[in-house]
Amino acid sequence: MTEVNFIHHLKAIFLLFAKDNRLNPTHISLYLAFFQIWNHNRFPQRFYVNREEVMRLAKIGSKSTYHRCAKDLNNFEYLLYFPSHNPFKGSEINMLIFGTSSGQVVDLGVPFSGQALDLSVPNSGQVVGRLYKHNKTIVNSYKLQKPKNENQVLDFFKKQKWSEMEAA
Repeated sequence: MTEVNFIHHLKAIFLLFAKDNRLNPTHISLYLAFFQIWNHNRFPQRFYVNREEVMRLAKIGSKSTYHRCAKDLNNFEYLLYFPSHNPFKGSEINMLIFGTSSGQVVDLGVPFSGQALDLSVPNSGQVVGRLYKHNKTIVNSYKLQKPKNENQVLDFFKKQKWSEMEAA
């Protein structure tokens, strides 16, 4: 088992993803599914994966998309992918380590483009206004449904033996 700093690794990999124009959302989703399994297994050097489980985690519906993206991630050197041609044995994955002192050296520098961003949150004392908005739509289950057309209203009044004048 290798020592992996979860936050540094993800920060580094997201920076690499942002710079890499070869990737599409499916590649990133697949990588994060592999990362989740790797994390669940406590970051072993290599681990086996079940294709169906990975496809479910990555929200991939096609086997060909899964295999293409896994091979691409291998070719783009984000991980090492060893496909299994045995249906009873999963493919083997070796995640490359990014963003930690014990892993590969990665240039995480973002080109300096002028003024530095101050990402700190100023503390100005008391909060003015609500911190969280309540955006839930409240559905009134007791509210009667409106009729779709005038004929439904007339039929209802006829069944109740009320005059048609009241329906209008």
